[in-house]
Amino acid sequence: MTIWPVQHAKARFSELLDACQREGPQVVSRRGTETAVLVPIDQWRRLQAAARPSLKALLLSSDARTEFLVPPRGDARRRPVVEL
Repeated sequence: MTIWPVQHAKARFSELLDACQREGPQVVSRRGTETAVLVPIDQWRRLQAAARPSLKALLLSSDARTEFLVPPRGDARRRPVVEL
């Protein structure tokens, strides 16, 4: 991965994009600190898909919780009956 100072990344953005497509992720630094990464879109989509579990995986996981989905019973107040 190449590290681009922010000034060079701004001045040569087209080169940064080309390098990203050719070589893979490119790091942008600000004042010597790595700040951001530019990745090719196909790699980004793979990362996003891998980070988001499916509904099936969520339901089958040991962390699946359903008690929070149903509100507790008996806490609702009823309106008084008004007779006419």
